[in-house]
Amino acid sequence: MNQLATYNTLQQMLDHAVTLQQAGDVASCATLFEKVLEIEPGNPVALYSMAAVESGRGNYAAALNHIKPVLISNPKFALAHYAFSIILFNLGELENARISAENTLLLEPTMSDAQAHLQTVKMAIEAAQKTTVAPSHEVMTLNTQGIALQGQGDHAGAIALFEQTLGLAPDNFMGLYSLGVSQSAVGRAAEALQTFTRACETSPQMAIAHFARAKSLQDLGLAEAAIACYDDAIAVDPKYMEAYTNKAAVLQAINRHHDALLTLVKATDIDPNHVRSLEGQGQLLGQYKQYTLGTNAFRRALEVDPDYAYGEGHLISARQSNCDWTDFEAKRELIFEGIRAGKKMCGPLTIMSLTDDAALARQCIEIYAADKYGPSMYTLWNGEKYQHRRKRVAFISADFRTHPVGYLMIGMLEKFDKKHFEITGVFTGTPDGSDLWKRYRCAFDHYLDVQDKPSLEVAKLLRAMEIDIAIDLSGHTEGTRLEILSHRPAPVQMTYLGFPGTLGLPFIDYLITDPVTVPPDMQQHYREKILYLPHCYLPRDDSVVPADKVPTKAECGLPEEGVVFCSFNHDYKINPPMFKVWMDLLKAVPGSVLWLMKLNDGAHANLTQSAIAHGVDPSRVVYATRVPSIEDHLARYKLADVCLDTFPYNGHTTTSDALLAGVPVVTMMGSSFASRVAGSLLNDHQLTGYIANDFDEYYSICIDAVNGKKINGSKVFNTSRITNESKQWSELLSAL
Repeated sequence: MNQLATYNTLQQMLDHAVTLQQAGDVASCATLFEKVLEIEPGNPVALYSMAAVESGRGNYAAALNHIKPVLISNPKFALAHYAFSIILFNLGELENARISAENTLLLEPTMSDAQAHLQTVKMAIEAAQKTTVAPSHEVMTLNTQGIALQGQGDHAGAIALFEQTLGLAPDNFMGLYSLGVSQSAVGRAAEALQTFTRACETSPQMAIAHFARAKSLQDLGLAEAAIACYDDAIAVDPKYMEAYTNKAAVLQAINRHHDALLTLVKATDIDPNHVRSLEGQGQLLGQYKQYTLGTNAFRRALEVDPDYAYGEGHLISARQSNCDWTDFEAKRELIFEGIRAGKKMCGPLTIMSLTDDAALARQCIEIYAADKYGPSMYTLWNGEKYQHRRKRVAFISADFRTHPVGYLMIGMLEKFDKKHFEITGVFTGTPDGSDLWKRYRCAFDHYLDVQDKPSLEVAKLLRAMEIDIAIDLSGHTEGTRLEILSHRPAPVQMTYLGFPGTLGLPFIDYLITDPVTVPPDMQQHYREKILYLPHCYLPRDDSVVPADKVPTKAECGLPEEGVVFCSFNHDYKINPPMFKVWMDLLKAVPGSVLWLMKLNDGAHANLTQSAIAHGVDPSRVVYATRVPSIEDHLARYKLADVCLDTFPYNGHTTTSDALLAGVPVVTMMGSSFASRVAGSLLNDHQLTGYIANDFDEYYSICIDAVNGKKINGSKVFNTSRITNESKQWSELLSAL
């Protein structure tokens, strides 16, 4: 009882020991863990914790004695297997360390530390097999100690030990490779590249050296050199699967999608069960709108590993883009359940299309954000005060080109208040040579094309420019470069327009929106502080208007008589309950048609079957195709009588387009950002009668709207007003 004199229970003693361990008080926590084990010798927490303590002290034999009972009593404890592998590795039992690392990943396939550790173990085994001269005991000891420090996150200490190793044995592969790993971890990418290059020169037979060099080149933005080096790794080891997937990622990043797909097909020819290759194929097939084939790839990946990160999200997203609603509700609930349990289930855009639950969306996005954007090694702005005559504002986007965001932003930027603000455009996308892209090049005081520059380099450039406010316009969408802002190049960092929701990131300070899209009582669902524009946050370029020539109904495949219900939203925004309402409308309004945008053949075929299943002649669903210009696209809206919005992911630009053309839009408003944008637009133009709260009301409003009058679309948007509001929130931020 004396041992419990200061604690009411054994659990209190154990909890205090764990707290001390987390605080780094090794001696005190070890004393308490030992006391716990005197009272309860088999306590798994105390045993596991003492194994960690002894490993940190370098007492690997003692650590082994502590971890073995944990594995016997808890064979599915992944962290125990991981600790066991590290201990065995440091004891020189490489093959057993490999087996234990693989056991860890069988239990927790996405544990990144275990994945990296397994590669280190395999590399050590390979080095041992190929090295003809055994390293000295001192060299082995230094390497072992350095790797242990790596495992503890002490890369500075590890670098010092590996440099000692190389002082004794300049060509020692383990020392070179491990030094490069730690240099990369602390952001010394150029030095890491030099180190890995030496490793390749001294040990050209080591595939992992070529792989590491390729990764360094990739991180430095040297895509072509990285591709060549991944090929070198594959030449040494044709079954090096990670080299295939990384090579494909580089090819995809430079828009060589076909070559990336061929690379992954070759990978799955070698290993048909390689999940990352199957996943990559599914994503690339989506680039070609081959969603049926993409669905097959994702489904196969889930058959191999039912729990692989974001797998269910990839599958349902591909199906949504194909309007394939197989097991839709069951898969949707499975994803929600996983998110609530903290699992990596789907990406941010996918969750927006599945639910209007703003709390669940935030949880999903924060899981994704923490996974994708780890803590930066750099904080470039450290409280410096700038005294600029004009506030310096940088807009960062991949979409300064022919893109919905591109069309929305250009008018605002061209009319920005440059008397008080010096604006810089940071273009992270691929130039398309369009007239819109050319307008963007002239809209800013400074224009930076940074698509080929590493994110850290761009961040350092923004810091050197003393940017006051950095504004992300991409969010979690294709082509985003949020990692630029992860290095904190500016005092104030915020997001606007590109993504409809929280980014869930600690380095984004503000979200610019409006009080309808994010009401004050819903701000708890956003990690950022909310700044409001007084009107709908969605801007518009007033120089883009519908073409004078309106096509005929016959030219668009529409009947001369009858109501035209129109929805030009993306296929993935359509879902079973929404489509049912639309079919009910067709059945209720004789001679009416539903006018959709044809984006891919698979969706067309599936929607045809869905119409038949609802008892509607599929010929009453008419499909629009691409037209030469945005002006022509806007003009054809005038043939529609009522535009039908989607839920829970509203049409944003599409709603704006319809209103500009003078066509009423019926929407349904939920709780999430994405489900409230159309309502905000309608509210902005005093059209709240078109906003529904549920599907029944949505249906009723549509029926009432059939005989309604079109709104005046000639002056729906006033870009100068948007610009004035931009000035207001910029001035507000500059005062913070």
